[in-house]
Formats: sequence, C-alpha cells, structure tokens
Amino acid sequence: MAGLGRGWILGTMTSTAEPNYWSLLGLEPDSDADALKRAFRREARRWHPDLNSNDRQAEERFKLVNEAYAVLSDPKRRRLWEGGGDQGTVSTDPFASGFPDFDDYLDVVLGGGPYRREPSSVDPMDDQPEAEADSEPSGWPTTAAPPPPPVRAAESIETEVLLTPDQALLGTPVELELSDGTVVEVQTPPQAGDGWRLRLAGVAPGGGDHFLHLRVQTNDGLRIDGLRVLYRLDLLPADAALGCAVDVPTLSGPVTLQVPPGSSSGRLLRLRGRGLEFEDRRGDQLVEIVVVIPAELSDAERALYRRLQELALEASD
Repeated sequence: MAGLGRGWILGTMTSTAEPNYWSLLGLEPDSDADALKRAFRREARRWHPDLNSNDRQAEERFKLVNEAYAVLSDPKRRRLWEGGGDQGTVSTDPFASGFPDFDDYLDVVLGGGPYRREPSSVDPMDDQPEAEADSEPSGWPTTAAPPPPPVRAAESIETEVLLTPDQALLGTPVELELSDGTVVEVQTPPQAGDGWRLRLAGVAPGGGDHFLHLRVQTNDGLRIDGLRVLYRLDLLPADAALGCAVDVPTLSGPVTLQVPPGSSSGRLLRLRGRGLEFEDRRGDQLVEIVVVIPAELSDAERALYRRLQELALEASD
C-alpha cells in the first residue's frame, strides 16, 4: 500500500452527515485525554487498511476515526463541533495518496500532535515540499519541530496457531495479542493447511511483520492440507523391500494399507475419499513411505546387512 510522504499531517475529512465522534470511538462524552488516546489507538488499529485488506468499508471507517480524534483532541475544534459551528474542514483528503505505515501514523498522531519535519540532506525520504506556517489546518498549534524519532530495526515475529481439521476447513477467527497489549482478531482462510503462514504487515515493533504459523495436525499424526490428509508411514527396510500390510489412521478410523514390494522413501500411496469433505468434493489421504534404519542393530541384523552389502557389490561387478 502506498504511504504518505514524511511531511503528512492529520486533517479533517469532509462528510455529508455529522458523525457522533464520541460514539465512533466508543467513549462517553467528556472522557479524559488518556481514554481518548487509548480508544483512538484501538479503533485505528482495528480499521487500518493494512489490517483489513478484504474489507472495503475499512478505509472509510479509518478516515472517520482519524477525523474523530482530530476534533476531540483539539479544544478549539471540539468546542466548535459541540456547539454545531463550522469545523473549517480541509478540502483535500489527507489519505488521497495512500495510508501511512501504522506505527508511523500513531507516532505522529499520539506523539504530541501533527508536525512538520525540517528538510535534511541525510534523509532521502523527505522529498515533499515543506508547508508554510499559515497553511496548517486551523486549531493545530504551531510549534518547533521535534527531533526525528530514533531508527528502529524492523523484526518479524511468528506465532504458532493450532487448528482442528474442521476449523482449518471452514476458517475460524483467531485472537492475537500484539506486543503493545492490543488484541486483534484474524480470520483464517477456508481450506487452510498445516504449515501455512499468514502475514500481518507492519504490526510488529519497529514496523516488522507478524506471521501466524498454522498447525493442523491430529494426535495420531494426520496433517491437513486443504481437503487432503497427509500421513507419514515409517517402514523398516525389510518391510519396504518385501511389501507388507499395515494399519494406518484416517479421519474416520484406521484402515489396512497394502504396501507394494520395493517401496522406497518418498513413494506416495493414495487412500481415495479419506480426506475432508466440502460441499460436493472430498479429498484423498496420501501416505508417504519413509524407510528408516534402526538406531541399534543386533549382531544378527548387522551380519544380515553386511551380507546384503556383499551381494549388492557382487551384482554390480
């Protein structure tokens, strides 16, 4: 998503109907400044477009949250609004060219109000022309520009989320508590699979990403991947070479699987119709053969493996 230039400032959005700003932020009238900041942080994160890519209404709600805080946090504009006076709304949309990174956005809004940064030859991002002092929206105090914030390293965070097969199939809401204590709700996509990673862009400290690592496994080792079920079957070399019948778990109970002779590691055997069902489709279960060598061999077993090795050398001559 395109970001605003470093010199963006908070403005008031025009609207045809006057909203109730207190209700919009979930506050009682005359709530104190701390409550206002907490409510704004909560609602801004809830409706920020980066966190609601599939919600077409999120952008408009985010703009209204921005407008509500701009009015209620400024005594002069708040008195005008409560008295029904003209707000002197800004004619241009401050988000017309995109939305800023969420952390940068809160730094500006909650860090003492909007401000302009002075041009710096060492900051290539400051390519926007500086506004004149009298071009700021009315109601914002004109103060000296604060020093630039310290550079923060963007580190990604990963959280493991355990889902049942039914939750993975249909999708389910997952609550995630961020490092600042904010709780967000994420809807997992339907027909998700074990090992999927969902990305929440820019919500980790320093502007990093937060990943949700989905785990969809049963107690008996079945892994879910969409409508398919995956299972790893460990076999001893003799069973893989000569073939065998073995019981394997499925979602509907164990079944007997006939392993063909000469099955090497990586071979996939299909159990048709043993996967998940969705509408008129049903997946299969895939059984992956993995040949394993015992960690401890008896003297007799060691002698047999040595003899097999000799026979393989004789056959290659």
